[in-house]
Amino acid sequence: MAKVSFIGLGVMGAPMAGHLAAAGHDVTVYNRSPDKAKAWAERHKGRIAPTPAAAADGADAVFTCVGADHDLEEVTLGRDGAFAAMRGGALFVDHTTVSAHIARRLAEEGARKGLLAVDAPVSGGQAGAENGKLSIMCGGSLEAFAAAEPLMQAYAARIVHVGDAGAGQTAKMCNQIAIAGVIQGVAESLRFAQAAGLNTDKVFDAISAGAAGSWQMQNRWATMARDEFDFGFAVDWMRKDLGLALEEARSNGATLPLAALVDQFYAEVQAMGGGRQDTSSIIRRLGR
Repeated sequence: MAKVSFIGLGVMGAPMAGHLAAAGHDVTVYNRSPDKAKAWAERHKGRIAPTPAAAADGADAVFTCVGADHDLEEVTLGRDGAFAAMRGGALFVDHTTVSAHIARRLAEEGARKGLLAVDAPVSGGQAGAENGKLSIMCGGSLEAFAAAEPLMQAYAARIVHVGDAGAGQTAKMCNQIAIAGVIQGVAESLRFAQAAGLNTDKVFDAISAGAAGSWQMQNRWATMARDEFDFGFAVDWMRKDLGLALEEARSNGATLPLAALVDQFYAEVQAMGGGRQDTSSIIRRLGR
Protein backbone atom coordinates (compact mmCIF):
# COMPACT_ATOMS: atom_id res chain seq x y z
CA MET A 1 0.00 0.00 0.00
CA ALA A 2 1.16 3.54 -0.72
CA LYS A 3 1.79 6.52 1.51
CA VAL A 4 -0.34 9.25 -0.04
CA SER A 5 -1.52 12.76 0.72
CA PHE A 6 -4.74 14.36 -0.43
CA ILE A 7 -5.04 18.15 -0.61
CA GLY A 8 -8.58 19.54 -0.87
CA LEU A 9 -11.52 17.94 0.90
CA GLY A 10 -14.56 19.43 -0.81
CA VAL A 11 -17.58 17.51 -2.04
CA MET A 12 -15.37 15.63 -4.51
CA GLY A 13 -12.04 15.41 -2.71
CA ALA A 14 -13.31 14.16 0.63
CA PRO A 15 -14.95 10.97 -0.70
CA MET A 16 -12.07 10.33 -3.11
CA ALA A 17 -9.60 10.51 -0.23
CA GLY A 18 -11.93 8.27 1.74
CA HIS A 19 -11.81 5.61 -0.97
CA LEU A 20 -8.00 5.70 -0.90
CA ALA A 21 -8.07 5.15 2.86
CA ALA A 22 -10.63 2.34 2.50
CA ALA A 23 -8.33 0.67 -0.04
CA GLY A 24 -5.69 0.45 2.66
CA HIS A 25 -3.45 3.34 1.73
CA ASP A 26 -1.78 5.47 4.40
CA VAL A 27 -3.52 8.82 3.84
CA THR A 28 -2.58 12.26 5.18
CA VAL A 29 -4.91 15.15 4.33
CA TYR A 30 -4.75 18.91 4.14
CA ASN A 31 -7.65 21.30 3.71
CA ARG A 32 -7.75 25.07 3.86
CA SER A 33 -10.71 24.81 6.28
CA PRO A 34 -9.35 22.79 9.25
CA ASP A 35 -12.80 21.66 10.38
CA LYS A 36 -13.28 19.63 7.19
CA ALA A 37 -9.89 17.98 7.64
CA LYS A 38 -10.71 17.14 11.26
CA ALA A 39 -14.07 15.62 10.32
CA TRP A 40 -12.46 13.57 7.54
CA ALA A 41 -9.67 12.31 9.81
CA GLU A 42 -12.12 11.28 12.52
CA ARG A 43 -14.22 9.35 10.02
CA HIS A 44 -11.38 7.65 8.17
CA LYS A 45 -8.72 7.38 10.89
CA GLY A 46 -6.28 9.45 8.85
CA ARG A 47 -3.75 12.13 9.71
CA ILE A 48 -4.03 15.90 9.26
CA ALA A 49 -1.18 18.07 8.02
CA PRO A 50 -0.94 21.80 8.79
CA THR A 51 0.29 22.76 5.30
CA PRO A 52 0.38 21.22 1.80
CA ALA A 53 4.15 20.82 2.17
CA ALA A 54 3.74 18.94 5.43
CA ALA A 55 1.16 16.68 3.80
CA ALA A 56 3.45 15.95 0.86
CA ASP A 57 6.59 15.31 2.91
CA GLY A 58 7.64 11.68 2.40
CA ALA A 59 4.55 10.79 0.34
CA ASP A 60 4.69 8.34 -2.55
CA ALA A 61 1.83 10.21 -4.21
CA VAL A 62 0.17 13.61 -3.73
CA PHE A 63 -3.40 14.23 -4.93
CA THR A 64 -5.06 17.62 -5.25
CA CYS A 65 -8.69 18.58 -5.78
CA VAL A 66 -9.14 22.28 -5.12
CA GLY A 67 -11.07 25.15 -6.74
CA ALA A 68 -9.37 26.90 -9.62
CA ASP A 69 -5.98 27.73 -11.16
CA HIS A 70 -4.88 30.11 -8.40
CA ASP A 71 -5.84 27.62 -5.67
CA LEU A 72 -3.88 24.87 -7.38
CA GLU A 73 -0.86 27.11 -7.86
CA GLU A 74 -0.95 28.06 -4.18
CA VAL A 75 -1.02 24.49 -2.83
CA THR A 76 1.67 23.26 -5.22
CA LEU A 77 4.10 26.10 -5.94
CA GLY A 78 3.21 28.67 -3.30
CA ARG A 79 4.62 29.21 0.15
CA ASP A 80 4.41 25.87 1.96
CA GLY A 81 3.35 24.27 -1.32
CA ALA A 82 3.56 20.54 -1.92
CA PHE A 83 6.19 20.55 -4.67
CA ALA A 84 8.91 21.90 -2.38
CA ALA A 85 8.55 18.88 -0.07
CA MET A 86 8.02 16.09 -2.61
CA ARG A 87 10.84 13.63 -3.12
CA GLY A 88 12.24 12.70 -6.52
CA GLY A 89 10.22 9.99 -8.24
CA ALA A 90 7.02 10.81 -6.33
CA LEU A 91 3.71 11.02 -8.16
CA PHE A 92 1.54 14.14 -8.43
CA VAL A 93 -2.10 13.77 -9.55
CA ASP A 94 -4.39 16.78 -9.91
CA HIS A 95 -8.14 16.18 -10.02
CA THR A 96 -9.11 19.86 -10.15
CA THR A 97 -10.75 21.18 -13.32
CA VAL A 98 -8.34 23.93 -14.32
CA SER A 99 -6.74 25.39 -17.43
CA ALA A 100 -4.54 23.28 -19.65
CA HIS A 101 -1.93 26.01 -19.22
CA ILE A 102 -1.40 25.35 -15.50
CA ALA A 103 -1.52 21.59 -16.07
CA ARG A 104 1.36 21.89 -18.52
CA ARG A 105 3.21 24.27 -16.21
CA LEU A 106 2.97 21.87 -13.27
CA ALA A 107 4.13 19.00 -15.47
CA GLU A 108 7.17 21.07 -16.47
CA GLU A 109 7.90 22.14 -12.90
CA GLY A 110 7.44 18.57 -11.76
CA ALA A 111 9.82 17.23 -14.38
CA ARG A 112 12.52 19.63 -13.17
CA LYS A 113 12.08 18.19 -9.68
CA GLY A 114 12.00 14.59 -10.88
CA LEU A 115 8.26 14.16 -10.22
CA LEU A 116 5.70 12.23 -12.23
CA ALA A 117 2.70 14.47 -12.96
CA VAL A 118 -0.80 13.65 -14.20
CA ASP A 119 -3.63 16.09 -14.86
CA ALA A 120 -6.73 14.03 -14.16
CA PRO A 121 -10.02 15.97 -14.05
CA VAL A 122 -13.08 13.90 -13.29
CA SER A 123 -16.69 13.56 -14.40
CA GLY A 124 -19.51 11.98 -12.47
CA GLY A 125 -20.26 14.59 -9.85
CA GLN A 126 -20.62 14.17 -6.12
CA ALA A 127 -22.55 10.90 -6.49
CA GLY A 128 -19.78 9.45 -8.64
CA ALA A 129 -17.16 10.44 -6.08
CA GLU A 130 -19.13 9.02 -3.16
CA ASN A 131 -19.88 5.76 -5.00
CA GLY A 132 -16.35 5.38 -6.39
CA LYS A 133 -17.65 5.49 -9.98
CA LEU A 134 -15.94 8.53 -11.47
CA SER A 135 -14.76 8.85 -15.04
CA ILE A 136 -11.23 10.22 -15.16
CA MET A 137 -9.52 11.73 -18.21
CA CYS A 138 -5.75 11.89 -17.89
CA GLY A 139 -2.87 13.83 -19.39
CA GLY A 140 0.80 13.13 -18.79
CA SER A 141 3.53 10.69 -19.69
CA LEU A 142 2.81 7.00 -19.98
CA GLU A 143 5.13 6.42 -17.01
CA ALA A 144 3.19 8.86 -14.84
CA PHE A 145 -0.16 7.42 -15.92
CA ALA A 146 1.01 3.88 -15.17
CA ALA A 147 1.92 4.97 -11.64
CA ALA A 148 -1.36 6.82 -11.09
CA GLU A 149 -3.89 4.38 -12.56
CA PRO A 150 -3.76 1.70 -9.81
CA LEU A 151 -4.33 4.34 -7.13
CA MET A 152 -7.18 6.05 -8.99
CA GLN A 153 -8.96 2.72 -9.40
CA ALA A 154 -10.07 3.13 -5.77
CA TYR A 155 -12.70 5.67 -6.89
CA ALA A 156 -13.09 5.30 -10.65
CA ALA A 157 -15.31 3.37 -13.03
CA ARG A 158 -13.37 4.52 -16.09
CA ILE A 159 -9.84 5.87 -16.48
CA VAL A 160 -8.55 6.97 -19.89
CA HIS A 161 -5.09 8.24 -20.79
CA VAL A 162 -5.90 10.90 -23.39
CA GLY A 163 -2.42 12.24 -24.17
CA ASP A 164 0.43 14.42 -22.96
CA ALA A 165 0.31 16.98 -20.16
CA GLY A 166 -2.80 19.15 -20.44
CA ALA A 167 -4.74 16.60 -22.47
CA GLY A 168 -6.80 15.56 -19.48
CA GLN A 169 -7.92 19.14 -18.95
CA THR A 170 -8.76 19.72 -22.61
CA ALA A 171 -10.76 16.45 -22.64
CA LYS A 172 -12.70 17.74 -19.61
CA MET A 173 -13.46 20.87 -21.62
CA CYS A 174 -14.89 18.63 -24.35
CA ASN A 175 -17.07 17.02 -21.69
CA GLN A 176 -18.44 20.35 -20.46
CA ILE A 177 -19.00 21.69 -23.98
CA ALA A 178 -21.11 18.62 -24.79
CA ILE A 179 -23.09 18.85 -21.55
CA ALA A 180 -23.86 22.53 -22.12
CA GLY A 181 -25.65 21.88 -25.40
CA VAL A 182 -27.52 18.85 -24.11
CA ILE A 183 -28.91 20.46 -20.96
CA GLN A 184 -30.14 23.47 -22.94
CA GLY A 185 -31.90 21.14 -25.37
CA VAL A 186 -33.53 19.17 -22.55
CA ALA A 187 -34.70 22.42 -20.92
CA GLU A 188 -36.27 23.69 -24.14
CA SER A 189 -37.93 20.33 -24.79
CA LEU A 190 -39.47 20.26 -21.33
CA ARG A 191 -40.74 23.83 -21.50
CA PHE A 192 -42.21 23.13 -24.96
CA ALA A 193 -44.05 20.08 -23.59
CA GLN A 194 -45.42 22.14 -20.70
CA ALA A 195 -46.54 24.95 -23.02
CA ALA A 196 -48.31 22.37 -25.20
CA GLY A 197 -50.20 21.07 -22.18
CA LEU A 198 -48.67 17.61 -22.38
CA ASN A 199 -48.16 15.21 -19.47
CA THR A 200 -44.41 15.58 -19.03
CA ASP A 201 -44.03 12.16 -17.42
CA LYS A 202 -45.54 10.54 -20.49
CA VAL A 203 -43.41 12.66 -22.81
CA PHE A 204 -40.36 11.45 -20.90
CA ASP A 205 -41.48 7.83 -21.29
CA ALA A 206 -42.03 8.39 -25.00
CA ILE A 207 -38.73 10.05 -25.90
CA SER A 208 -36.10 9.18 -23.29
CA ALA A 209 -35.31 5.69 -24.62
CA GLY A 210 -34.78 6.87 -28.19
CA ALA A 211 -32.32 9.16 -29.93
CA ALA A 212 -33.28 12.07 -27.63
CA GLY A 213 -32.20 10.16 -24.53
CA SER A 214 -29.21 11.34 -22.49
CA TRP A 215 -27.85 11.31 -18.95
CA GLN A 216 -29.25 14.80 -18.50
CA MET A 217 -32.72 13.71 -19.58
CA GLN A 218 -32.65 10.59 -17.42
CA ASN A 219 -31.47 12.41 -14.31
CA ARG A 220 -32.79 15.96 -14.62
CA TRP A 221 -36.06 15.96 -16.61
CA ALA A 222 -38.27 15.13 -13.62
CA THR A 223 -36.50 17.46 -11.21
CA MET A 224 -36.57 20.30 -13.73
CA ALA A 225 -40.31 19.76 -14.15
CA ARG A 226 -40.67 20.19 -10.37
CA ASP A 227 -38.35 23.24 -10.28
CA GLU A 228 -35.87 21.41 -8.03
CA PHE A 229 -32.29 22.59 -8.43
CA ASP A 230 -30.62 22.35 -5.01
CA PHE A 231 -28.23 19.52 -5.83
CA GLY A 232 -25.64 18.44 -8.38
CA PHE A 233 -23.08 20.54 -10.23
CA ALA A 234 -23.43 24.28 -9.56
CA VAL A 235 -23.89 26.93 -12.22
CA ASP A 236 -20.93 28.89 -10.82
CA TRP A 237 -18.64 25.92 -11.46
CA MET A 238 -20.08 25.31 -14.93
CA ARG A 239 -19.38 28.91 -15.87
CA LYS A 240 -15.81 28.48 -14.64
CA ASP A 241 -15.43 25.37 -16.79
CA LEU A 242 -17.01 26.90 -19.89
CA GLY A 243 -14.76 29.92 -19.41
CA LEU A 244 -11.74 27.63 -19.50
CA ALA A 245 -13.01 26.01 -22.70
CA LEU A 246 -13.69 29.34 -24.39
CA GLU A 247 -10.24 30.61 -23.40
CA GLU A 248 -8.58 27.47 -24.77
CA ALA A 249 -10.61 27.79 -27.97
CA ARG A 250 -9.27 31.29 -28.52
CA SER A 251 -5.75 29.87 -28.50
CA ASN A 252 -6.35 26.72 -30.56
CA GLY A 253 -8.72 28.24 -33.14
CA ALA A 254 -11.79 26.16 -32.32
CA THR A 255 -15.24 27.73 -32.78
CA LEU A 256 -17.69 27.24 -29.92
CA PRO A 257 -20.85 29.25 -30.71
CA LEU A 258 -23.24 27.06 -28.70
CA ALA A 259 -20.96 26.86 -25.66
CA ALA A 260 -20.57 30.65 -25.72
CA LEU A 261 -24.34 31.11 -25.94
CA VAL A 262 -25.07 28.70 -23.09
CA ASP A 263 -22.38 30.39 -21.00
CA GLN A 264 -24.32 33.64 -21.37
CA PHE A 265 -27.56 31.86 -20.47
CA TYR A 266 -25.87 30.71 -17.25
CA ALA A 267 -24.82 34.30 -16.59
CA GLU A 268 -28.53 35.14 -16.63
CA VAL A 269 -29.22 32.36 -14.11
CA GLN A 270 -26.48 33.76 -11.88
CA ALA A 271 -28.11 37.19 -12.10
CA MET A 272 -31.35 35.55 -10.96
CA GLY A 273 -29.55 34.28 -7.84
CA GLY A 274 -29.01 30.74 -9.09
CA GLY A 275 -25.24 30.51 -9.03
CA ARG A 276 -25.20 27.68 -6.49
CA GLN A 277 -28.08 25.79 -8.10
CA ASP A 278 -27.61 22.74 -10.30
CA THR A 279 -26.85 23.36 -13.98
CA SER A 280 -30.35 22.18 -14.88
CA SER A 281 -31.58 25.51 -13.47
CA ILE A 282 -30.86 26.89 -16.94
CA ILE A 283 -34.55 26.17 -17.52
CA ARG A 284 -35.44 29.06 -15.20
CA ARG A 285 -34.59 31.61 -17.88
CA LEU A 286 -37.24 30.07 -20.16
CA GLY A 287 -40.09 31.16 -17.90
CA ARG A 288 -42.93 28.83 -17.05
